[in-house]
Amino acid sequence: MIQLEHVNLVVTDIEQSLKFYRAAFPHWWVREEGKGEWSGKPRNWVHFGDDYQYLVFGDNGEGENRDLNGHQLGLAHFAFVTSNLDALISRLADAGFPIAKSGAEDAHRKNIYFMDPDGFEVEFVEYLSDLPVERNLSGQ
Repeated sequence: MIQLEHVNLVVTDIEQSLKFYRAAFPHWWVREEGKGEWSGKPRNWVHFGDDYQYLVFGDNGEGENRDLNGHQLGLAHFAFVTSNLDALISRLADAGFPIAKSGAEDAHRKNIYFMDPDGFEVEFVEYLSDLPVERNLSGQ
């Protein structure tokens, strides 16, 4: 078995990132944090997650994230499954994060996209079916 353990994101401000991701994942916590150096530049880092998965935030990021309307190489978005999309949308709205774009209409899932403070697009999906054949339809 192989599963995703963590995603490592370079951000400008760890506290701003934590504000977004704490609203999305109220059951996660800062597992570990420290200081280091990355390519000659000092960097604070935080592991934010649960016992099995986490996000790494390293600060001192420079520049802008890629234009998601363009065709540059790079990350388009990453996605998480939730059991209650409406509650997640409400938590993020209460924390000051508006919906970036709506997902596609589908009988077997609901999804929505948000932009985190550093311009990473994050998709959240709620499946309305337990059947893999229905959940995995791309709708395209």
